[in-house]
Amino acid sequence: MAARSSKPTPDEQPAATIRTQQYDGGVGWEVGQRAPKTAFRAYADDGSGAVTGPVVYSHPGGAARQIVAEGGLVTEGVRRELDAAEADENEQG
Repeated sequence: MAARSSKPTPDEQPAATIRTQQYDGGVGWEVGQRAPKTAFRAYADDGSGAVTGPVVYSHPGGAARQIVAEGGLVTEGVRRELDAAEADENEQG
């Protein structure tokens, strides 16, 4: 069985560990970026809880879902919501 080594002396200790940099993804609507604006989508008037209409960047009044706040991280879920709104808009118009 090998003998355990003792703690390294100050002369043998490794240099301070440097944390890797995490670079900001910038501002935009892609996953990993920061949202340039607060995004909302209105709830349907029929009380079903379904969202309807396009994504808007100021509260539309009434009941609405806030998708992401300005400066918030755009996650995969946020991107899915934005894509779903775009797909709904393309179907209707």
